[in-house]
Amino acid sequence: MNKTVIVLRSGLFALFQLIITPPFTLISVMTWPLAPLTRYRVISQWARCLMWALRVFCGVRYQVIGAEHIPTQPCIIFAKHQSAWETLAFQLIFPPQVWVLKRELLYIPFFGWGLAMLSPIAINRKQWRSAITEMVRQGQQRLRAGFCIVVFPEGTRIAPGARGTYRAGGAHVAIQTQTPLLPVTHNAGWCWGRHSFLKRPGLITVHIGPPLTPHTAEDAKQLTQRAAEWIEAHIPPPNSRLPSP
Repeated sequence: MNKTVIVLRSGLFALFQLIITPPFTLISVMTWPLAPLTRYRVISQWARCLMWALRVFCGVRYQVIGAEHIPTQPCIIFAKHQSAWETLAFQLIFPPQVWVLKRELLYIPFFGWGLAMLSPIAINRKQWRSAITEMVRQGQQRLRAGFCIVVFPEGTRIAPGARGTYRAGGAHVAIQTQTPLLPVTHNAGWCWGRHSFLKRPGLITVHIGPPLTPHTAEDAKQLTQRAAEWIEAHIPPPNSRLPSP
C-alpha cells in the first residue's frame, strides 16, 4: 500500500482515538463506586472501539491460534510485547484482566486516569526486589477477585525478530499462588511498531500455548525459561495465516 495512504489512515485512527479518549476517561472515573469486574467491563469498551477503528481505518485484522488453551479460571498471561496493539486486543481475546505495569503510566493525562480504574498492578521498576513482593501481594488479591494477570516479561516493547531479557516476576506470582502461566506470542510489531505512528494493514496472529503449571521443585527462573522457550519458538511470521485444516 502507498505510504501516503498509510499515513492518512493512521491519522484517521489517531483522530478517532483523540476524540473518544476524554469521554471514556470521564466514564471511567464515574465507574469508581462499581465493583472492579463491573468497572472493567465498562472501561474495556474503549479498547473494543479502538480495535474496530484499527480494522476499519487501518486494515489491521487479527486471528487467534490456541484459544482452547485459555483456562476457565484466572491465570497469568505471560506474553510477548511488541506493540501497543496487544494492550488493546488482549481485552477482547482473554477474560477480564489486570496488567503489571510501571507506575509512571498512571500519571499520563486521560489514559493513565482511566487505566487506574482497571486495578492494575503498578510497580516501581527501579526497586526490583520490593516490586516482586508487591506483585505477589497484589497478584493474590487480583486473582481472588476473578482477574487474570497480564505480564510482559521482557518489560518493554521489543522489535520483531529481537529478543529481550525475560524477567521472572510473573513466574514468582505463579509459583507463590500456584496459578498456571499461559505463554502467549504474536507478530503485532509488523503492523504497529513500537513508538510508531504508522499502522500498516495486515493480519496479526496471536498464538496461545498450553498452560504451564509450576512444578513442585521448580523455581521462578526455571519456569520463566520454560515459558520463554515456548514463546520464542512460536512467534508467527509477518502476515501469517492459520494452517490449512
